[in-house]
Amino acid sequence: MKIWIDLTNSPHINFFKPFVKKWKGEGNEVIITTRNLANTIDLIQQNGWEYTEIGGHAGKSKLKKLLYFPRRVFLLYRFLRKHKPNIGVTQSSFYAPIAGKLAGIPTIYMNDNEHAKGNLLAFKYASLNIIPEFLKKVASLNQWDRKFKMEYYPGIKEGIYLSQSQLDDYKKEKKGKHNNIFIRLEPWTAQYYKGKNDFMDELIIQLKNSYSITILPRGSEQAKHYQTEKFKGVCVANKPIPLEDIFAKCSFFIGAGGSMTRELAYLGIPTLSVYQDELLEVDKFLIENKYMFFSASPSIEEVTNILKVNKLTSNKELYQMGNKAFEMINKKILEYAKN
Repeated sequence: MKIWIDLTNSPHINFFKPFVKKWKGEGNEVIITTRNLANTIDLIQQNGWEYTEIGGHAGKSKLKKLLYFPRRVFLLYRFLRKHKPNIGVTQSSFYAPIAGKLAGIPTIYMNDNEHAKGNLLAFKYASLNIIPEFLKKVASLNQWDRKFKMEYYPGIKEGIYLSQSQLDDYKKEKKGKHNNIFIRLEPWTAQYYKGKNDFMDELIIQLKNSYSITILPRGSEQAKHYQTEKFKGVCVANKPIPLEDIFAKCSFFIGAGGSMTRELAYLGIPTLSVYQDELLEVDKFLIENKYMFFSASPSIEEVTNILKVNKLTSNKELYQMGNKAFEMINKKILEYAKN
């Protein structure tokens, strides 16, 4: 059986890692397409996966995105006609369901971002859409469940793949209490992000005097910004750091949105979300259930206070939901591939 995955952003690699391992272990062929965005290709290469690069990133320009979209769909369609997979599956690629439909390939589309504008196109052309249970209300209000083929999984997207990992076996390598702070920056080029850029600069300058700071940039532009003289003493990762290495060394995590913030929260690391745009339902779910802290205007006093108090909910229930979701999604993919 040939299973096609379209990977269009960095977080998708971790998401599909346990699926790829399982499918290959069962004798299936996994075909990967991707585009050159953020750390996506670096992470694919870290895993030793074979891939075909199709398209880059159009940036934030609406006109460029409009022109780029049909071109990448056509290139994917041409690729699919040649390789003829049994099933296509993706997390957040708006291109894959359309290309799959044109090529006569069934596709399963997943997304946990209710604000992503490409959702409606993807929902329409996918053979099946699978989204988190906490989006049932949003789906009902927008009549997604009436217009499209929808199913729901329990918990959060990050729990699906982290429940299959062995990260809990990693020992913490703390050199001092709450000394190592990792910071994941805001998505400057993302279509959905309309928040502020560089808003953490003053906080980072203050924190570096008392803590060991590691910046996790989303691209070369961000890396250059934090390698200037005023951020002297701050470590800027020049290549993607594996999640297990971050988990082993991180005492406190600050994230301006995105999967990595939720990954560390899921793993039980004290995590502060500082997302500047409208909060997604997934983040509201984590904050309301005390799996993660939130502040839109973080101060050094607030960070210090969180480190002292640090009252968070156990992630045991998130793990159980993630494991159940993994089994459900895997079953659906194999069912659609065979039919």
